[in-house]
Amino acid sequence: MAEEVKKAPKPVDPNSAKYKLGKIAADAYVDAIEAKKRGEKVAWVSSNFPVEIPETMGIATVYPENQAAGIAARGAGTRMCEVAESEGYSNDICAYARVSLAYAKLKSCPEQDVAMPDVLLCCSNICSCMIKWYENLARELNIPMILLDIPFNPDYEVSDAEVAYVTGQFWDAVKQLEEITGKKWSDEKFKEVTGFSCRSSRAWLAATGCAKYVPSPFNGFDLLNHMAVMVTARGKSTAADAMETLLKEYEDNHKNGVSTFRGEEKYRIMFEGIACWPYLRATSTGLKSRGINMVTTIYADAFGFDYNTFDEMIRAYCKVPNAINLEMSRDKRIKLCKDNHVEGMLVHTNRSCKLWSGFMYEMSRQIGKACNIPVVSFDGDQADPRNFSEAQYDTRVQGLTEIMEANKSAKGE
Repeated sequence: MAEEVKKAPKPVDPNSAKYKLGKIAADAYVDAIEAKKRGEKVAWVSSNFPVEIPETMGIATVYPENQAAGIAARGAGTRMCEVAESEGYSNDICAYARVSLAYAKLKSCPEQDVAMPDVLLCCSNICSCMIKWYENLARELNIPMILLDIPFNPDYEVSDAEVAYVTGQFWDAVKQLEEITGKKWSDEKFKEVTGFSCRSSRAWLAATGCAKYVPSPFNGFDLLNHMAVMVTARGKSTAADAMETLLKEYEDNHKNGVSTFRGEEKYRIMFEGIACWPYLRATSTGLKSRGINMVTTIYADAFGFDYNTFDEMIRAYCKVPNAINLEMSRDKRIKLCKDNHVEGMLVHTNRSCKLWSGFMYEMSRQIGKACNIPVVSFDGDQADPRNFSEAQYDTRVQGLTEIMEANKSAKGE
């Protein structure tokens, strides 16, 4: 029997959003490595730290969360987590942190090498684990850490007092970075960067909002790949251009009746939580094989920061998902479900992200009731594959499918 001939992969159009976004994400790692070789200072940055600061100052950046996700997606999550655990770090802490702390020890990982840091930029609007993670990096690497404290907000709106509190820290961080890196702040450059950041954010949020169309012009898992640029490079002109290209492609897909979701879109769901990177293919296939499209997720929209003034920028960073109360978190998700005609909700109970998963039981109950949709959850992890069961995932998704099918039948659809 003749050996099957494998077809070469179709080349990606260099003018496409996929190519542009992939190049920006890859270049970010290369640029930091090259900056390090030139003797420039490199910063490791938490994902919701204001990108406007290092971008304005021309500081090369690495985002450890993105690196950890890439390492996990390429199959090295267990290996790196075990290195951290051998150093005494508990397997109960965030797997991103364990992967990052392991890299700080090894200073190499073939699945995703990065430039080592000279300074750490941390923001507390994510979780308290983030602070301890970066404090340990600072201690083990003997480098300075700059913390921007954005406290959890129990109220629905951001107060003027909180804006003033964070604003003072913003400018103090700039001053510290000037002393550490020798680079100077430029108001003119800041204005340019904020312009690009808002262009990127507006296009990105409009692109994710194209899920309002039925069927959706995209496969929701595409968003999980494209969002890396929103985390690392939204303040660059290239990111703004690429996101505007993405929006145009999705609008064109809708007009032409096509989608990047291959197959019939029978059901539309919200995916709640961070992606299960070690099992991205398994989680995607488990939905696609049943005609389920994950059309929306708060995780993607979380990195769209749209504002018109400096105060609005600060308020935006005070309103990221893990810094706001349950009521506002719930209402944002209810709006996404209703705007995008969601029929069910799949919740990733993420062992790594205890803050996010901890209040999700009650929040998802309220969302399900408000939107009259079924909610199911599965156990997993964003980077440690030992905390995920494909069998459990498949069973939960099958259950969700059966409920959505029954609901359709009851409506005569």
